[in-house]
Amino acid sequence: MASNWTERRVVVTGLGIVGSLGADVDTFWKNIVSGQCGIDKITHFDASQFDCQIASEVRGFDPAPAFPSPKEVRRTDRFAQFGVYAAWQALKDSGLDLEKVNRDEIGCFIGSGIGGLHTTEEQHKIYLQKGPGRLSPFMIPMLILNMASGMFSMYYKLRGPNVATCSACATSTHAIGEAWRTIKMGDAHAMFAGGSEATIVPLGIGGFCAMRAMSTRNDEPKKASRPFDVGRDGFVMGEGSGVLVLEELEHAKARGARIYCELVGYGNTADANHMTSPAPEGEGAARCMKMALRHSGLNPEDISYINAHGTSTPQGDIAETQAIKAVFGEHARKLAVSSTKGATGHMLGAAGAVETVLCAKAIEQQVAPPTINLDNPDPQCDLDYVPHTAREMKIDAIVNNSFGFGGHNATVIAKRFVG
Repeated sequence: MASNWTERRVVVTGLGIVGSLGADVDTFWKNIVSGQCGIDKITHFDASQFDCQIASEVRGFDPAPAFPSPKEVRRTDRFAQFGVYAAWQALKDSGLDLEKVNRDEIGCFIGSGIGGLHTTEEQHKIYLQKGPGRLSPFMIPMLILNMASGMFSMYYKLRGPNVATCSACATSTHAIGEAWRTIKMGDAHAMFAGGSEATIVPLGIGGFCAMRAMSTRNDEPKKASRPFDVGRDGFVMGEGSGVLVLEELEHAKARGARIYCELVGYGNTADANHMTSPAPEGEGAARCMKMALRHSGLNPEDISYINAHGTSTPQGDIAETQAIKAVFGEHARKLAVSSTKGATGHMLGAAGAVETVLCAKAIEQQVAPPTINLDNPDPQCDLDYVPHTAREMKIDAIVNNSFGFGGHNATVIAKRFVG
């Protein structure tokens, strides 16, 4: 094991995902590259009185295979069910035999932007209708946002570092970056890292509608999320989870693990500007990408593809475009840049991890996912956004961006693994 922390290399050996486009990585990836969209009319509740009546829902989901018993499923909020299930998938995909490793050296950083909003809403109704004596004793453990991380570690006896990040829409990219740092520092051999979210409930949709942040293209759900398009009018809510297994290279090699890619850089900055609006000209996002590039040792021209935060909001898409130009200069015109949120909606605290899973697949398959619904590009969004159709191309290194309310910025960089 290398003694200098900077010499420790971190690779991705397992992937897990839950979302509207599939509850396994192969199905999700196939639907992404074929240009499918998971957005439709809301079915979880009657949304007829809401300004936004569409979302990217997970339907027909059964979390039971990842849980020790049906009782444990019932004691778990939907967001944590997603997170535990995605982590279980990633464990299976990694081939990591927990009986043959030191579980003191295996940890979990699985965050959430909001946590158990289903439980919060349901228990508040019970309180109003029946009083405090009828509240569930599991209410607090179900709603707190660390429970996806905590419960997965309990079920699989993982006693290493365990934290649940919370930085709005940057949550799971921060989780991945901090897990990368944890392995680099020698505090773990492997980490389950990602995020989970389940906010398609009246309180969640209503709150974002009140902010006027959501698309109201209710008559065309499949076309509502349109990153970088001049007709974009806000984001569409998504739900689900993404979790990756990050592993120290020598540990992975010793067990003959399949390696998807290598994580090489991480950026973490603040806009210090506004509760919800990005810094002017994407200045905070630019500093974040520069930090990640500095960690990676790569030059801007080494990057082939950027998975953009690209939420389909009027200000955000322009600010990210400006940030990319500021960081990459003339090379920005040669980059493939796409947002998969046209297909998935915005999964808030899970978005960055889901998109990092897609980045790992993009490197493996040498395919850049498309930006669907980009019919009329905004003149201020003038980069190559891979419109409509996935693109086979040489991908050596990828930047993945996530930016959250509160001015939180997170970037991770992955590259094709070379032994």
